[in-house]
Amino acid sequence: MEEGFTNATGREQSIGGMRTAEFCLHPAGDTQSLCIPVIVSDNTELPFEGMVDYTEFSVFVAVDDALRPRWLMDHLRRISEKQKEEFHQNMAKIQTIFQFENGHPGGIGPISPNGAVNHIWKKIHQKIACDQGSNR
Repeated sequence: MEEGFTNATGREQSIGGMRTAEFCLHPAGDTQSLCIPVIVSDNTELPFEGMVDYTEFSVFVAVDDALRPRWLMDHLRRISEKQKEEFHQNMAKIQTIFQFENGHPGGIGPISPNGAVNHIWKKIHQKIACDQGSNR
């Protein structure tokens, strides 16, 4: 656990730290660094929920448990190497869902069918369909 700053150097240090970490306390998860997201929340809506099963690559922890001294570190230490490897493999499979960049200069060009932009549109379509269904 380190302190950082929100300047360019701080962001680079943060990215480097997450890429070498096994677990990351990160509410929305961070699939780019492939550290296992530890989501401390009793009730949160995550990006693309219902389309992505976060339990396949994230650790969920209740707020009360996380606040207990030493509980979180002990809990994370009990996760087997096999389970951590499964989390990493599952995260690698869905990693493109969280990528907004299309790899083209200036962002001009085709977007990935498995990328974030298409998943955002799918989620909007789902919400509109639910809203229209409830207005009937």
